[in-house]
Amino acid sequence: MIARAESIVLVIWAALLVGVSGGLLWVFGLNYDGLTGSAASKIHPATYLAVALFGWMLLRAGNPVIPVAQALNRRPASALLAICGVLLLALIAARGGNGLAGSIDTFVLAGLLPILLMDRDAATLARIETVFHLVMLANALLGLYELASGQRFFPFRLDGSAFEWDTRSAALQGHPLSNATVTACYILALAGGGGRLGPGLRAGMIALQLVALVTFGGRSATVTTLVLGGAVGLVALCGVLRRGRIPLIGAACACFALTLAPVAVAVLAAVGFFDILLSRFTSDGGSAQARVDMLAVFDAIPFRDLLLAPDLTQVATLRRIYGLEWGIENSILSTLLYQGILMTTLLVVAVALYLAEIARSCRHGVWLPILAFVILVNTFEGLAGKTTLLAKFALMLIVLFPRGQIGNRITGARPMARP
Repeated sequence: MIARAESIVLVIWAALLVGVSGGLLWVFGLNYDGLTGSAASKIHPATYLAVALFGWMLLRAGNPVIPVAQALNRRPASALLAICGVLLLALIAARGGNGLAGSIDTFVLAGLLPILLMDRDAATLARIETVFHLVMLANALLGLYELASGQRFFPFRLDGSAFEWDTRSAALQGHPLSNATVTACYILALAGGGGRLGPGLRAGMIALQLVALVTFGGRSATVTTLVLGGAVGLVALCGVLRRGRIPLIGAACACFALTLAPVAVAVLAAVGFFDILLSRFTSDGGSAQARVDMLAVFDAIPFRDLLLAPDLTQVATLRRIYGLEWGIENSILSTLLYQGILMTTLLVVAVALYLAEIARSCRHGVWLPILAFVILVNTFEGLAGKTTLLAKFALMLIVLFPRGQIGNRITGARPMARP
């Protein structure tokens, strides 16, 4: 009974993590993304529930030292990431800076996630996987509806103010670039054989997510997905041709897709989809110039200050001078600018070890979405701000690539499980 209750709570927790954004929390009266409001509202509900689950895990063990020792022994990188999040919290508080909740949601939540899912039964992971697929399906459909209707239901808000000039779909993931990152990694995870979807459902989900990806406005995500996904498709096609045998299911899916392709193209053209796609690349809103200007900010800061942590007032002034009020569009550089070289190095090492640890606990095929994630989180502020993006990505890998499960690629081939 207790195990079943834990499984249900974990499924609810996963749904909160993947499907609840700051825009949705605003609808329920919580100013999660803004600067005003109570301090308690700045922490994501999934983080509260993760801490509660971790506390329950300690109480259930009787001796709290045992689960802590197991976590340190079997998930050392996850524990390190959570500790780094606490250290970052202490550093921000000592300097009197803003964004204390960011260190908790970004790093502590992500660090706790693999520990909470350690040794979970296959049925629980399967339920969480189903929830993940359903949320991503709803996210894509809502994004497309927002494109067609021109209405955004849960947009990213700052103290209640939505950015009306930003016409990108927000759907369930909040910030459009975070949405594009999650969607791109999900597409590549499915293309790499992640999850238990059959070839037909897999191909349909990939096609839907590709169309929805454009509505979220992530140029880097679109290009990365097409390049890496195209490479996977070519490798799979070469494998099929080399074997000289074409799976019937794969051939049926390909014929069905080719039949629907002209209709789909006509519908997308009618709703202005291709106009939106081209506009993403012809007009970047000054994004490219911002990436050039952000390097000039570092020239104005002495190395000694940059090593430990630059003065926050100086950083704010330099950002206004160079027109970077909307952010430093690189996770590492943004963290370096606010937290200094030493803390940034510690966080980068911790995240790298964390992703490597998760990859080792997963089966073959996991490195494709990891490569995409590393590329994409460094095309905007990503992990430098308050976000649950890293935790979502870790959950995606754990439930889509569990050891012992063999997934299906879109070609119908069945990749070998890692021994």
